[in-house]
Amino acid sequence: MTLGPAGTGSAPPQPPKSVGPAVVIGTTLEWFDFYLYASMAALVFGKIFFPSGNSALSTLAAFATFAVGFLARPLGGVLFGALGDRIGRKAVLSLSLLIMGIASGLIGLLPPYASIGIAAPILLVVLRILQGFGASAELGSAITVAYEYADEKTKGRYAALPALGAQIGLLAASLAVTAVTSFGDEFLHSWGWRIPFIASFALVGVGWWIRRSMPETPEFEQVAADARNRKGIHVLRDLVRSDWRGLLVVAAIYGGYAAISYTFKTFSLSYLTEFQGVAANVGSFGITLASIVAIVSVPLIGRLCDRISIRRVMVFGAIGVLALAFPMFWVLDTGRPGYIWALLMLATGVLAPVIIVASSAFMAQQFPTEVRSSGIGAGREISGAVAGGLAPLAALAMVTMSPSHSTWGVSVLIAASALLVILGALFDQKRRVDSRSGKNPAGTRPDEGVANRVSAD
Repeated sequence: MTLGPAGTGSAPPQPPKSVGPAVVIGTTLEWFDFYLYASMAALVFGKIFFPSGNSALSTLAAFATFAVGFLARPLGGVLFGALGDRIGRKAVLSLSLLIMGIASGLIGLLPPYASIGIAAPILLVVLRILQGFGASAELGSAITVAYEYADEKTKGRYAALPALGAQIGLLAASLAVTAVTSFGDEFLHSWGWRIPFIASFALVGVGWWIRRSMPETPEFEQVAADARNRKGIHVLRDLVRSDWRGLLVVAAIYGGYAAISYTFKTFSLSYLTEFQGVAANVGSFGITLASIVAIVSVPLIGRLCDRISIRRVMVFGAIGVLALAFPMFWVLDTGRPGYIWALLMLATGVLAPVIIVASSAFMAQQFPTEVRSSGIGAGREISGAVAGGLAPLAALAMVTMSPSHSTWGVSVLIAASALLVILGALFDQKRRVDSRSGKNPAGTRPDEGVANRVSAD
């Protein structure tokens, strides 16, 4: 007999067909816009918005604006997470889509520094903050929706949906970057870079139309009456009092993953162009190939998570990253496109997806329904702001300031991030959450589950 979402004896209803597309479209837009911004920060924004006599310093300033977007994410994660636990997942997903997409589209309309001076980088920073604020609600809410629609046997494959959307967005952005970089630097720096950003307006329209038909999750509907009577501060109070362990687990895992992911996907592009003299379209095409691999691997990884422990899958991915931390630069330093593409397909097409797919369900199971959205949002965004926002900037700064442009510090950063994922995986809170919720924790008898709940209370 299959347990329903609330632990009842009835089989859960099949999720409406709109749920899958609704989950995927938002993370597609998030990663399209964020990877697009990161790529243009590495390739274009230094010259357009921060012109100087030193191209490396201009690129460093552009990367700083990439990091600035992450400063808004902790506040957005906490705010939108608590809102999702009060008014529902659907409303927050729709709001995040609008904020993210409109801010990204407006970036494509910004005049350059040569036209309006200092106002250009100031406006860029403002829109980047709005972009980060909107994105802060997206992945956590999408993970929550996917997890709450699945039963115990399909948590992995449903939790893979947000990661699948991320890879589709990454593929679309990398194709766009590859396209606009293929016409030469003059086209790219004049107006070619603007085209993908402006396309975000169209993605917002499609996403809004899809999400209008998505129903609320069954798990939230069961607690909705009580949830809507709670103030946001009460949601956060309950989260910190009862589920601080889950917050630490999510922060460790997502912080480690974010540092790994953004270093692979953004710093590597800048490193190749600035320090190895590799054409810009080589790295962007490598990310395109990696995204194609990931679109195939993500659903398979999700199904693997339903067959074996999601914690084991996540640790396996982290160990793979750990093993690659130093050899990756031996490959990048060759400057040979074939080797670079193979490395990026392994790193961002297989290993990073293994971590994020497994960690999606793992993060969701750290919290009960009443605080799941706020728990994932706060834990993910606070750690992501520090790790994801600063890791590429720190990596670029370490290489730039090194007299020999040494990459050893970056390799240590990647290895430490992988170890952080493994550390977080060791402290799974699922048994504690299940016992408090009255569910039967895996490996215990029904009467033991009840005893645990009484003890926890």
